[in-house]
Amino acid sequence: MAPGTKGFIPVLHAATTERPDEIDTILAAEAVAGALEALGYAVEMVALSPDLGGIEALPGRRPLVVFNLVDAVNGDGRLAPMVPARLDALGLPYTGCGTSAWLDTLSKISTKLKLAHAGLPTPAWSEDGTGLDPDMQVIVKPVWEHGSLGIDATSVMRAAHAKQAIAARTARWNTEHFAEGYIDGREFNVSLLEGQGGVRVLPMAEIVFEGFGAREVRIVGYDAKWSPESAAFTGTPRRFGVEQAEPALAAALADYARACWSLFGLRGYARVDFRVVSDGKPYILEVNMNPCLTPDAGFAAAAHEAGLSYRDMISAIVEAPFAKLRATA
Repeated sequence: MAPGTKGFIPVLHAATTERPDEIDTILAAEAVAGALEALGYAVEMVALSPDLGGIEALPGRRPLVVFNLVDAVNGDGRLAPMVPARLDALGLPYTGCGTSAWLDTLSKISTKLKLAHAGLPTPAWSEDGTGLDPDMQVIVKPVWEHGSLGIDATSVMRAAHAKQAIAARTARWNTEHFAEGYIDGREFNVSLLEGQGGVRVLPMAEIVFEGFGAREVRIVGYDAKWSPESAAFTGTPRRFGVEQAEPALAAALADYARACWSLFGLRGYARVDFRVVSDGKPYILEVNMNPCLTPDAGFAAAAHEAGLSYRDMISAIVEAPFAKLRATA
C-alpha cells in the first residue's frame, strides 16, 4: 500500500472484451479506480476469471471495502450473484446490493412476479409467449441479461408471434427470453443513491426519442446503449427537468422507485426504469442493481445534475457499506 493512502480498495469485474456492453464494464472499472486513487485510496483492478479465484486472495490483503462491478461472469449474467455470495462468505464488505437482492432481480420474470405480488405496476408478461391477447404488442426480451442484449426494433411484435420469436431468440443468443407487454409511452430512468440520511432519488432522466417515424417503435435497444455511431444512440438522448415541469409525475416515479428499493432490499446505488403511458400512469420495466458507472453513463449524469462530481459519486458509493457497518456495530 502506498504511503499516505486511506486504505486498500480492489475494484472487481469479470468482463470480457467480446461485446460492447462487456467492454463498457472494463471502462467503468478503470474510471472507478481512477476516482478512488484521486480520493486517496490504494486501488487495484481485479479481473476475475470464471472460477472467481481472484477473490480468495482478498481477505489477506485487508481491503477496506470491495468495489463490486461484476454484472456478468464471462458474459453470463446468471453467474453474477456468485460474487457477492462469495464476498459474504469471506466476511468482506462490498459496494452495491447484497446477494439476496441480486437473486431477486437477476431474472426479469422473478422481478416482475415480486412487483406484481406487491401491487406495483409492471407490464403484463408471458414466459413462453402464450396466454396473451394475440393482437397486443409485446417486446421479446432476455430473461437474465440487463444490457439489452439482442434488443432492436424487431423485438416488438404482436403477441401472436411471440412464442416463435422466444424460441428463435433463445437459440440465437443462448439465453432464455420472454414476452412483455410493450408500453408505447415515455421512458424514464430513476437513479437512487444511498447516503447517511437514507436513499436519495437523483434527478430523473427522460429518454427523448428523436427522429423516430410515426410507425417506428420507441425503445432503447442494444445499439442505443452501446453503439455511439448508430442512429439509435444519437436519437435517444436524455433530458432532465421533469421534477419542475411535471411535479405530480415526478412524485409518483420517486415513490415507486423508493418502493422498489424497499421491496428488493437494495443498497448503495440502483436505477429503476419506467414507461409512462399517455394518461400519466407509470409502469416499472426493470430494477437495475448495478447500473453502468462510466462517467458518460446515465447514473453519473443524474449525479452531476444533483451537483455531485464523478469523484463525489464514487465516494458516496464507497461510504455506504461503512455506514451499514456503523449502524449495526
